[in-house]
Amino acid sequence: MASILEKMQSLLHLDDEEDGAMIVGICGPAGIGKTTIARALHCRLSSSFQHTCFMENLRGRYNSGLDEYGLKLSLQEQLLSKILNENGMKLYHLGAIQERLCHLKVLIVLDDVVDLKQLEALADESRWFGPGSRIIVTTEDQELLEQHGINNTYHVDFPNEEEARKIFCRYAFRQSSAPNGFEKLVERVTELCGNLPLGLRVMGSHLRGKKEAGWESVLHRLENSLDRKIDAVLTVGYDSLHEDDQLLFLHIVFFFNNEKEDHVMAMLADSSLDVRLGLSTLAYKSLIQISTEGKVVMHKLLQQVGRQAVKRQEPGKRQFLTDYDVLETVYDSTNVMGISLDVSTIPNVVSIRAGALKRMLDLRFLSVYETRRDVNVRVNVPEDMDFPPRLRLLRWEVYPGKCLPLTFTPEHLVELNLGNSKLEKLWQGTQPLTNLKRMDLSESLNLKELPDLSYATNLEKLVVDACISLVEIHSSIGNLSKLERLQMNYCINLQVAPTLINLASLDSVAMSRCGQFSKIPCISTNITDLSITDTMLQELPESISLCSRLQCLRILGSVNPYPFSDANDLEHTGTDIERIPDGIRDLHVLERLVIMGCPKLASLPELPPSLRTITVDTCESLETITPFPIGIENLDFPNCFKLGQEARRVITHQFPYTVACLPGQEMPAEFDHRALGSSLTISSDSNRFRVCLLVTPKQHADEDVLNNDVLVRTSLNGCLIEEGIVEGVLSYIIREHLFIFPYALFEEDGWFEQDNEVVFQFSTPSNQLEIVECGVQMKAFSSRR
Repeated sequence: MASILEKMQSLLHLDDEEDGAMIVGICGPAGIGKTTIARALHCRLSSSFQHTCFMENLRGRYNSGLDEYGLKLSLQEQLLSKILNENGMKLYHLGAIQERLCHLKVLIVLDDVVDLKQLEALADESRWFGPGSRIIVTTEDQELLEQHGINNTYHVDFPNEEEARKIFCRYAFRQSSAPNGFEKLVERVTELCGNLPLGLRVMGSHLRGKKEAGWESVLHRLENSLDRKIDAVLTVGYDSLHEDDQLLFLHIVFFFNNEKEDHVMAMLADSSLDVRLGLSTLAYKSLIQISTEGKVVMHKLLQQVGRQAVKRQEPGKRQFLTDYDVLETVYDSTNVMGISLDVSTIPNVVSIRAGALKRMLDLRFLSVYETRRDVNVRVNVPEDMDFPPRLRLLRWEVYPGKCLPLTFTPEHLVELNLGNSKLEKLWQGTQPLTNLKRMDLSESLNLKELPDLSYATNLEKLVVDACISLVEIHSSIGNLSKLERLQMNYCINLQVAPTLINLASLDSVAMSRCGQFSKIPCISTNITDLSITDTMLQELPESISLCSRLQCLRILGSVNPYPFSDANDLEHTGTDIERIPDGIRDLHVLERLVIMGCPKLASLPELPPSLRTITVDTCESLETITPFPIGIENLDFPNCFKLGQEARRVITHQFPYTVACLPGQEMPAEFDHRALGSSLTISSDSNRFRVCLLVTPKQHADEDVLNNDVLVRTSLNGCLIEEGIVEGVLSYIIREHLFIFPYALFEEDGWFEQDNEVVFQFSTPSNQLEIVECGVQMKAFSSRR
């Protein structure tokens, strides 16, 4: 909270009183903590203003039955009564706020604003208020702020995992960490709440004082429904939507969460919805977020709101079905647009009626999935089952049939996802597939052939990872001009690869552990991402050096770096490589190089100067390396135990801003401030450091943890000034390792003009690693971070 308040105070420009009044916004989804931030600001800043007022819950004051003029007059009466402490004030015109407050320095918080008329009534213009005044508006609706011309806005982000745990623990245990025995339960709660502060507070209070058995009982209930207090807050946003936006909201709940925005639009292209406008509306109202990658992201608790909204509908009028009994009956409804079914919830084996879906003529989206893997087949599909004719999404995990029904017509399909299926082939002959953009058949272990995809002229993504019975990929793939991504990792019996040289749109090719290939097939020179098996590198074909856009190259050898991941434990054929071809230096835009599990690799050649990240994982014979490019940012060498002294010196003496990982049992000499354990106290007048941690895996650590963050708490002269996270520094390791990373503190108010006592405390939130020793090297002071 302290860091958020500092950012808000910076946004408020409190030192610029001569510039007049200012209106700022705080925006974010329901329950994220907007009101909490606003209250903390009001409390902290009130003493600096002549008059202050916190107008809470403006949402609840909107539907008052008054006309627009009466509503605005009523709101102004409430504001002036509170800020001037004059109860029962009556107004007769709408100019009173400007008349009474234009010469006063005031602090006003307008909390939970839901309509532009409220802002027009209470803060239509900043000149209504005296110099130095600050008006803070909290809302879920970013568009509302923009419409009112409020451009200074703080967007409240979800807390990270460590912060979420602390919030919950303060309410559940009245301390910032979980007592022994409750760690896993706390993780389940924070996972359930999706790091939403409101949910963390409500559930923490609800679970306080309960024994472990009581927690289990409560968690079981909460994992299947929302707590009523959270429900009341979150449902308001959904209920206020136009029916078209509610329908789009439900589509996202059941089918499109975490999907790309353009994919959602393609899926709903044949609907009557204005999808672009609807997504914008949902984002403005904080019901979804559009990520930097263009993905539509909805909070888990908001998904629960959508599911419960559907359950409240009359059964015969539901447009989305989630109960498995629909598969056992002939459901006669033209209302149904989507079926989303978790087969893990089916108690017994279900046999689908052949005509169960036939009469659902408007069914566009069918998703059958497993939240828990089960070796038993819970759904039997008849060979003559009729799929609806206008399906746009068919997602069926562990599809039990050997082939799709003869009557299946994929003409309207945009996405076909049949991962982990029992399929041996998809269908007979060539099908009309002009709408198809994605096909995923990964881990269909019995799949022997792919169909002719000549008519899939808009296919962008094809995934056949771990289809171990697949021998050949149909040559029609080589003519798919819009194909962007091809994944065929772990196809260990694949002998014939398609020619991909003419696919100008192809961006990413993954063919790791395709052990029958002795060289890299001919591929488009436009690719930016390539994953291959080490046996393909006996010689580096000239076509690779012509890949002028290649940014990421992954090379996977015969050793699995993660032995607990048995899904990747597949047969490796061919000879392990001992060297990387020198031609790799000609990849002039390569930024990331990953080499994993190559047991005979003894050295690295000269590498291209464009590299920023190098990962060499579990290459047990690696001894020598050449100096790295100047701009390198990450050097990751986990479980490479034969690194020579010169190689270790090159890694540890890399540039000040490089993050590094390598095996080691002794702290390098340059880290001259050191201490056993996870905390260190030094005297320093600098704000820039290099940190080295000597870490060992705990004896009973969970093996399925691949990466850990490092948490750093820093205190200055006894006061906590910063909590930071160094993300993804720690890899899966089997013995002692050194982790080196830069760390800097903000310089503020002359903190570092003289020697200070600086205390560093390091921890890993997953509790998989033990910090044996920590060391710090001081760098020259910098006024920039």
